[in-house]
Amino acid sequence: MSSLVWFFFVIYLLFSLVSISLIQIALSLAFFCWLFLIIKQKSWPRFPSFFWPLVLYCVFSLLSSFRSVNPKISLVDSRELLLFLIVPIAFTAISSEKSLKKANYFLLISACASALYSLFIFFFLAEPGERITGFMGHWMTQAGLLLLFCSFALSLFLLLKNRSRFLWACGFALSTMALVLTLTRSAWIGLAFAATVVLAFYKPKTLILIPIAISLFFILSPQHVKRRAFSIFSKRHYSNAQRIEYFHAGIQIIKEKPIFGTGPCTIDMVFQNPKYGLSELAKRNVHLHSNIIQIGAERGIPALLAWLVFIGWASLSLLRLLRDKNPILRPVTVGALAALVGLFVAGFFEYNFGDSEITVLFLYLITIPFALAKMIKRGS
Repeated sequence: MSSLVWFFFVIYLLFSLVSISLIQIALSLAFFCWLFLIIKQKSWPRFPSFFWPLVLYCVFSLLSSFRSVNPKISLVDSRELLLFLIVPIAFTAISSEKSLKKANYFLLISACASALYSLFIFFFLAEPGERITGFMGHWMTQAGLLLLFCSFALSLFLLLKNRSRFLWACGFALSTMALVLTLTRSAWIGLAFAATVVLAFYKPKTLILIPIAISLFFILSPQHVKRRAFSIFSKRHYSNAQRIEYFHAGIQIIKEKPIFGTGPCTIDMVFQNPKYGLSELAKRNVHLHSNIIQIGAERGIPALLAWLVFIGWASLSLLRLLRDKNPILRPVTVGALAALVGLFVAGFFEYNFGDSEITVLFLYLITIPFALAKMIKRGS
């Protein structure tokens, strides 16, 4: 049964940037096989310690659902909390260094397929200035997935000591180009911070490459990409103005409903009220474009604190793994830390933790260093 868990899990990875439907099917089958294995073995699920704050986050989210402005919608939405089980499932599925390498190659194939398809769309089918979504339904989802993969791939390229590093270099290059074509500024900023983390652990002197790479990005990018990049600094740009609106509305909602929030998946119902001051264009969105503001307004301050503890706990745990400088463990651990930093920074401007495809891949990436550390410790 454990082999079936691994099989369906790597099928998920193979389609993680390609098909939302196949992602859901593969994860569902992996979950049922994992659950059957746990029951059969009569064992408690194993997972890294950072999973406990996520459990607390789930508890507060469910309490928020019962106190929601629309409990039915919130409780239905709470089914997505089951996605967090990717952590113990990955911890079970990755049972050897060889299985981890194979799993990551499936992820590499998925990312390269997504990037190549995006480039094909851009050069042959897209209208000038069109935001490229790849196989995903929205450019934000595509950008979030590519951000996580690029962060991880850059680490493996720089820190691996074998020839496979060049495969990860190709994956990083293709995916970075595809990420640029999404025109998603939050993901661009997140990748800059993630790359800073990787280079700091690789060779601190190479950090000089970050401003050089940013300069080349501005010089070599197509005109519509340059306009998009420069819009980051404009308060008059409509999306920047909307984010300021969302920030003020979110803070007001948090003050009014500090403990339980409005309830999962209900924030767009609440902020339609004119008292929150949102423009008609801003009201068309369904979230507040920020992980911190969204979670606090939607689920309450206790849930937000649990989420922040999870982020901090996972970060410190990854840094702790890096203390022994194990050459086998180091590439995936730095990659996981970079992905965490990238998602967190991008999440100041986008509710990326609320996108299920992004959340699952993120949790996979930050879990595998602990699965590998467990195997190394068991073999020593």
